[in-house]
Amino acid sequence: MRLNKRTIIQLCVFFVVSVVAIAVMVFGYIKAPGNLFGFGRYQVTLQLPESGNLYRKANVTYRGTEVGLVQDVHLGDDGGVVAVLSLKDGTAIPSNLDAAVHSQTPLGEQYVALTPRSGESPPLKNGDVIPRSRASVGPDTTQLLDTITKGLQAIPRDNLKTAIDESYTAVGGLGPELSRIVQGSTQLALDARQNLDPLITLIEKSQPVLDSQADTAGAIDSWAANLAVITNELRQHDSSVAGFLHNSPPAGDEIRKLFDRLQPTLPIVLANLVSVNQVAITYQPALEQLLVLLPQGVADLQAGMIANQNTIQPLRGAYLDFNLNVNVPPPCTTGFLPPQQMRPQNFEDYPDRPAGNLYCRVPQDAMFNVRGARNYPCTTRPGKYAPTVKMCESDENYVPLNDGYNWKGDPNATLSGQDIPQLPPGSPPAQAAAPPPETLPANGPPAGPAPPLAVTGYDPATGTYVGPDGHIYTQSNLAKDTPKEHTWQTMLMPPTPN
Repeated sequence: MRLNKRTIIQLCVFFVVSVVAIAVMVFGYIKAPGNLFGFGRYQVTLQLPESGNLYRKANVTYRGTEVGLVQDVHLGDDGGVVAVLSLKDGTAIPSNLDAAVHSQTPLGEQYVALTPRSGESPPLKNGDVIPRSRASVGPDTTQLLDTITKGLQAIPRDNLKTAIDESYTAVGGLGPELSRIVQGSTQLALDARQNLDPLITLIEKSQPVLDSQADTAGAIDSWAANLAVITNELRQHDSSVAGFLHNSPPAGDEIRKLFDRLQPTLPIVLANLVSVNQVAITYQPALEQLLVLLPQGVADLQAGMIANQNTIQPLRGAYLDFNLNVNVPPPCTTGFLPPQQMRPQNFEDYPDRPAGNLYCRVPQDAMFNVRGARNYPCTTRPGKYAPTVKMCESDENYVPLNDGYNWKGDPNATLSGQDIPQLPPGSPPAQAAAPPPETLPANGPPAGPAPPLAVTGYDPATGTYVGPDGHIYTQSNLAKDTPKEHTWQTMLMPPTPN
């Protein structure tokens, strides 16, 4: 039988199409090389506590993508279930992962889902074993359906109809809103999958935080109890809170207007308060001590004001004691200008202040002028006392002029060699003052400075005293037994030395 050319061409085309279709079915759909001979695949053993209705040829997914199938399911030597997974080459699956058996639908269609714990672990390779500690099996869908059926049978039909009707009423007409919720949940799941490693790290690192919350459960309970008390007080004073909220906007407007009026001067005041603040910080201990003593001082003042209240005394007020101890102790002159430079009290001019510091410069433990400048406490140097801030802040210590109260010899001569007045550290020594004009003679060289004047105490019983030259003198008319009447001639008589 001879075939014409057209038939032969048709048979050839049919043969080629059949070969292509068979190749597509074998290599593309059936995937015979991989499924039958294992080309392009590697095997991983999964240990399961139970089968979970897992069957051969079930899919294996990694992050929702199919990466292989279940090649075999059989019992293990230890009584568990072993599933042999045939995975495709070309997909790097981390070895640090979890495996779970899930159901795609309520009717079954189980599959194995691989979820990585960390993307930094090495990938799976042929012959690896996923231990049972990292495998889980979902609930049995048959038992789940049986439980749902029994639950529905236990609900009365009328009540079930009411529940369905109420559910329709609750969600009826909310299709767009439910759609947005579903879309948002889907997008949230997608974003969570893209950031899976940080989420896994967050979950793993959350244990210390949760443990701290568990350890401080008592404090949290106390905080909740205090919050309940506050909310209860707010509920009881609801009208007051409402009034406060109602009146707050007008009060805020008034405060804003006040700041607007103070705007030209308020920045200047605040800038000046910076300096005051620095001083207050420096003297904080002293201010605290003042605030501590202030209530007791006020109490003492009140006690003195009402000492004779509700009594038969005709006068009411504070008790005052005018017990004058004149010249006890006598005034301190050590460290001040010598007597010949003192100004009479009746002078009304105001000359320049002498350079340096004038204060009582006796020893700090002397009984005279104990509240003087020499005993000022240094706020920034506890335990140190000095007359000036510069001396407080420096390493210089206070040095008295001499160890006594009254001068001996030249009033300007000191045992310490310090200047009078006391000059700041680093200042040039003071120059001796020129003698007054009236001490200069009309002709001849200028005369020397006037002899220094000395002030000293005397014995009122005998009239004796120590002179500038160190000798003891007796002024008889200063004694107590001296007659009261004196003539001008006796006043001009010189004292008699002993």
